[in-house]
Amino acid sequence: MTNMIEAGETVILKTDGLGRVKTPAARRESLLDEYERSGLSGQKFAALAGIKYQTFATWAQRRRRQRGSTHVSTKPADTARWLEAVVEQAQNPGSKSTAVVVLQLPGGVRVEVADEKQAALAAVLVRALAKSC
Repeated sequence: MTNMIEAGETVILKTDGLGRVKTPAARRESLLDEYERSGLSGQKFAALAGIKYQTFATWAQRRRRQRGSTHVSTKPADTARWLEAVVEQAQNPGSKSTAVVVLQLPGGVRVEVADEKQAALAAVLVRALAKSC
């Protein structure tokens, strides 16, 4: 069986004879709801959620058929739920090696965060931008 950590508790997921994980219906619906809010492509969301894309696509297609909708919504998300962050190491010779988080925001804005104080300011900036959109 496969273990899944969710909100601090261990949940046992059943597998079939071929070793495929049986995802509970409530978990599938939760993932599909999150996908619809995320604004990500199906492939990107499936990769971030740790689901094979074909499995995820099947779930999404089944849901669209049940709702009577045959087209994929291209409506942008109301709020950002997923954020991709990249940690880069400083490459300056003779300087201390520090981790830097680089945020690439829409419109070409690039924010580099090097310490905790900057991280708090970056979080305020991202929230403010989210409210204005």
